Amino acid sequence: MTRIKICGLRSARDVAAAVASGADDIGLVFFPKSPRHLTLDEAAELALAVPLGVRKVGLVVDMEDEALDELIARVPLDMLQLHGKETPERVAEIRERTGVAVMKAIGVSTAEDLDGIDAYEAVCEQILIDAKAPKGSDLPGGNGETFDWTILEGRAFSVPWMLAGGLRPSNVADAIAITGAPMVDVSSGVERRPGDKDPDAIADFCQAVRGA
Repeated sequence: MTRIKICGLRSARDVAAAVASGADDIGLVFFPKSPRHLTLDEAAELALAVPLGVRKVGLVVDMEDEALDELIARVPLDMLQLHGKETPERVAEIRERTGVAVMKAIGVSTAEDLDGIDAYEAVCEQILIDAKAPKGSDLPGGNGETFDWTILEGRAFSVPWMLAGGLRPSNVADAIAITGAPMVDVSSGVERRPGDKDPDAIADFCQAVRGA
């Protein structure tokens, strides 16, 4: 069964909607430029509302050590999603420093962008294949952009991987059929506007994944 992550949750209502719809993972964003950004106090409160069995993933972008230490100390997370320009060496450092499982996001638009992923596979528990951010965008993800999913046809990775980038209730089944993705991640595709999650869209997305 395909695993589902709903990212960028900002309220207890968002968490309840994701959990009720069958999400396996919920994503909390720690990036001030994002409309989905949370303070540590907000995130700690939300994390307490997440039931056992649902994985709590914290999205960070090139976060420095001191900020990482404070995040891990104050918010109970199961995994860090590194969505910046972290090198494989930096990923390994973060994994060792925090003691938390790590997922590295890789932005792609062409097959060539998949080159070098093996270096990340060696230092993290999971990878996220996301659409490359548009030129000039302040956000490394959550832009609602897709990419040519056929570049992933028949592709195998040595660690579990997740598909992201422009997924929504209307296209996620096709994305799974083409890529064989074992996990999918959605943020903007279940929003009324940036940062404002739509519970009905979350339910529709999860239903579309389960039916794929």
